[in-house]
Amino acid sequence: MTGVAEDTGYAVRMRGVHKAFNGVPVLHGVDFELRRGEVHALLGENGAGKSTLMKILQGVYSLDSGEIVVDGQAVRLTSTHDARAAGIGMVFQEFSLVPTLSVAKNIFLGREPRHRGGLLDDGESVRRARQLFAHMGAELDPRAAVGSLSTAYWQLTEIAKALAQDARVLIMDEPTASLAKHEVEALFALVGRLKAAGISIIYISHRMEEVYRVADRVTVLRDGRRVIAAPLSEVSPAQLIEHIIGRQMEHALVWHERAVDRSGTPILELRHVSAGPRVRDVSLTVHRGEILGLAGLMGSGRTELARCLFGIDRVRSGQVLVNGRQVQLTSPRAAIAAGLALIPEDRRAQGLVLDHSVRDNLLLPLLPGLRRGPLLDDRRGGRTARSLIEQLRIRVANPSRPVRLLSGGNQQKVVIAKWLATDPTVLVMDEPTVGVDVGTKSEIVSTIRELADQGRAIIVISSELPELLAVSDRIVVLRAGAVDRELDRRDIPDEEHLQMAIQGV
Repeated sequence: MTGVAEDTGYAVRMRGVHKAFNGVPVLHGVDFELRRGEVHALLGENGAGKSTLMKILQGVYSLDSGEIVVDGQAVRLTSTHDARAAGIGMVFQEFSLVPTLSVAKNIFLGREPRHRGGLLDDGESVRRARQLFAHMGAELDPRAAVGSLSTAYWQLTEIAKALAQDARVLIMDEPTASLAKHEVEALFALVGRLKAAGISIIYISHRMEEVYRVADRVTVLRDGRRVIAAPLSEVSPAQLIEHIIGRQMEHALVWHERAVDRSGTPILELRHVSAGPRVRDVSLTVHRGEILGLAGLMGSGRTELARCLFGIDRVRSGQVLVNGRQVQLTSPRAAIAAGLALIPEDRRAQGLVLDHSVRDNLLLPLLPGLRRGPLLDDRRGGRTARSLIEQLRIRVANPSRPVRLLSGGNQQKVVIAKWLATDPTVLVMDEPTVGVDVGTKSEIVSTIRELADQGRAIIVISSELPELLAVSDRIVVLRAGAVDRELDRRDIPDEEHLQMAIQGV
């Protein structure tokens, strides 16, 4: 560290930050300023440079040129240890906790209080953890095993872990991605208390309504450049979206009535289907070229119904018909053979092999058809992968690159592309735009419409009601694993009416 006097009104100032990987520029002279005790939203499409900029601030990456000033002192952050020493903490979207350990042990892992003889002082860890939670205004038993707790408490533990390391700057990456609505409200209250205590927060999110709830100022990155930094009060949501994607949204999330012929045999029909503990006597139909939205509260059985349709969970009773013929969905292989495909809810855990290449992930469902004798036809596989990358506009310089290195939006496109390659008759999409930026969201919504226009039957499960209203021709509301009501999209005037239907009002 070098002691250079700076404006102490700023917790962090990053100036002229450049970064390239393998000669490819990722950040082009980016400036970023975080004031003391403010919540600053950092926005941009997947691949805009947000993660790279924050990893430089965490000491994960080193900058090629530029300057970082923390609390008025110019610093060199060459490791995560340097960042922690400078008071910078990270609350990860994908948690970094050990489920088998207690909350207190996770908070102080690697920095455990010890007795004079060198033995671990678990009692002191619990005492300090209680002090941290009291300071945060949160209630959580430090002795509880993390694995026994809900996602919201995992997140509280992550925040306490950062504060225990004397973090004065917190980076929150998509902090509400895995939270229920009441847990989101509790998080917002906690953010307010941390801000009042003088903690400066960088808040990364794709959810515009959240940004306007919690943030004071906003910085938008696009293609590795800063395009705007301003108080949120001076920028409308529409202007912000235009800055993020570099163009107007072109009404991508505005509903357009589509002509759907429901006179013939449905492509997919469920007759009194029950499966597992959460799918109970479900009957519904989806016709050629139709987009059916599935809505419901958490625990309503939406994801379980998707798993049942892909042969993951066995059908206990009832019938599933595809093009009027009964099918037995005894396994994913049987579902694929029947013409069904599933875009799963968790792309990283269920949709991708993260350490494998983009190309390998795209070709995974197609391997039996790519065999030439005992070997794979690499040339045909390469052509297929390139075609899918082009069709879904996947941003990747080299298809041999591990898929884990792609942005969240591009990872989601890989999942969609690989199942489209199986040419499904029915495509089930569970939370298809979760954790993606507004530009990628509009592309996915457009892709869903195009697939339906080609004659496929699409089922979209989404907790984001504006998205569900924008894309659906009909909406089925599930409650306690059963169909509660079915609504024609024309009969739903706005989001409030759909929310009331979901709540059973």
